[in-house]
Amino acid sequence: MAREGRRPASEKSDNAAGDPLTVPERLDLAVLGQPPTMSAAEVAAETGVTIDQARRLWRALGFPEMGHERAFSTADVEAVSALMSIIDSGAVDFDMAVNLTRGAGQTMARLADWEVSTLADRVEELEAGDEATGSRVGSALRLIEELSGPFEQMLIYAWRRHLAAAVARMEAMGAAHEDLHTVDVTVGFADLVSFTALSNQLDREQIGDLVEKFETRCQDVVSMHGGRIIKSLGDSVLFVLNEAVPAVEVAEGIIQVIGRDPRMPDVRIGLASGPVVPRLGDIFGPPVNLASRLTAVARRNRLIVDQDTADLLPAEDFESRRLPARPVRGFGLVEPVALRRR
Repeated sequence: MAREGRRPASEKSDNAAGDPLTVPERLDLAVLGQPPTMSAAEVAAETGVTIDQARRLWRALGFPEMGHERAFSTADVEAVSALMSIIDSGAVDFDMAVNLTRGAGQTMARLADWEVSTLADRVEELEAGDEATGSRVGSALRLIEELSGPFEQMLIYAWRRHLAAAVARMEAMGAAHEDLHTVDVTVGFADLVSFTALSNQLDREQIGDLVEKFETRCQDVVSMHGGRIIKSLGDSVLFVLNEAVPAVEVAEGIIQVIGRDPRMPDVRIGLASGPVVPRLGDIFGPPVNLASRLTAVARRNRLIVDQDTADLLPAEDFESRRLPARPVRGFGLVEPVALRRR
């Protein structure tokens, strides 16, 4: 039920000029809550930033420039004003604010796509059931109205939880490293075997289900052992852990829930250890590239590691065996290491 005094999103049907709204306009209004009435220049004037600064922030969020179009509302003014108040306080400078805005934009863009693709199935269910509104737009508007408030609360909660975890990681790094921009970790790369050929045999729904199952199972295993998924690329995931032993346990877990499942493709996993640079929500450095390259030489449903990772494992628990040297792109000849628990 809509709040008292507020029209439900599904009932808002006219724009500021009183003209009937198009379907995209109705959806935009339902999500944003306000019609666009201001240009970029007007937002800049209202907030005291230059038009160039306003455009930099808008691009950082991931949107194209709007020129003289009336694409903004008072919500945009409030957002820019809030950001500028942080800059004025001296907490960050403008370039840092743009960087933070870019991180928020990229993260929210992916989350929004994830949310819409997930809810699309629910819209179809609603329109096929007793609660049908007569159009998918109507069901979509109703879902937006019902989910917006609770989902926003969950977003803030999740952000605070992950911020606390990130601060704790930085504190731990600071205790062991002078340079907070570099940290020693074990990087893992898990890659589905023959995914391209398999995807050519499946329909779109089957491909989506396969990718979702792969990413979900990997996420569960990585999280259970205290690691983090850095990014997923459909048929592969990049993960990181602070220590080598739990990284091996993650690899074994992924092989168990993916490679040992006859309904799933086989998987190859490579691990490499060493210093990486965390930046922009990603990590960079030789271990990242080497872990990826090692998956190309790993056997199906097997783990392969570099020598640095093998050296970090307790000899009483693991037996390592060097494999014949082979060329690895970007690293020359490399002797991968196979592991076996004692």
